[in-house]
Amino acid sequence: MDGLNVSIAFFFLAFGLCQVLRWLSKRLLSPGTHGCLAREFAGSFQLCMSCLELRMLIDIGPWGGGFGLDVVLTLLFLLSAVHGASLDGASANPTVSLQEFLLLESSLAATGAKLLAQGVGAGMGWALTRLYWSWELTQLHFIQNLIAPECSSSIHTSLPHAAFLEGSCSFLLHLILLKLRQSHPLYRVPVLAATVTFLTYAAGPYTGAFFNPALATAITFHCSGSSFWAYIQVYWLGPLAGMLAALLLFQGNIPRLFQKNLLYSQKSKYKVPKAKVTAQVEGDKPQKKRKGGKSNAEPHA
Repeated sequence: MDGLNVSIAFFFLAFGLCQVLRWLSKRLLSPGTHGCLAREFAGSFQLCMSCLELRMLIDIGPWGGGFGLDVVLTLLFLLSAVHGASLDGASANPTVSLQEFLLLESSLAATGAKLLAQGVGAGMGWALTRLYWSWELTQLHFIQNLIAPECSSSIHTSLPHAAFLEGSCSFLLHLILLKLRQSHPLYRVPVLAATVTFLTYAAGPYTGAFFNPALATAITFHCSGSSFWAYIQVYWLGPLAGMLAALLLFQGNIPRLFQKNLLYSQKSKYKVPKAKVTAQVEGDKPQKKRKGGKSNAEPHA
């Protein structure tokens, strides 16, 4: 269990380092630069380092560390919760940033800056984690260093099935994100952490369950076993299609592309009830007759 303890210490170190980075960026950078670059960089940096170490535990832990899948899934849930609570408004996911752009919540320039920061953050996280593994602090890291140069593709099923799985995971994640985006973090964070844990458990053996293009690009694109185009289809086009389907199902339209609601009819908020109008008309008729009767009545002698 010494290897697991070292990994947990690494998770704390990654979290603390990114928190310091967020704190410094708030003090030193302008709000716009901090929002578009620093937060996304820190979020992707933290996510990539945690994901790489966790995947190492998943791959080697059961036979090299003596702990089962239940331990790793528990760590995944806790890390997802900590990650969601510490993002400080960042998404660390290109499909979420593109969703904000399609919802008219972000400009094209801001979205491009976010995507760039996410890619750089994931790449830096990958490089730093590989350096940390090279120190071989535990037997797990020693084994990881031996197999890292010959890493194989995370796609263990047919290409259409893999793209469908990544798209389905992205669809469910974005649908829940859209539903809970106005909710209090006390409810939103654990629900999203449980969703990520379930999706990873269900789709992990087939595709690695990334549903995050920047994360997948940094972790698995350099591995042999699948072509670059296959990786693009599974880890970029699949999640993007899932995000678009979730947005269309939730909104009925895509505001950046078209305003017409294709799925849900929009009723007027100021519709006058017909029953009241009819009652008022019927109630006015006798009054008109009585007024007419009074005006036409001739005085008797």
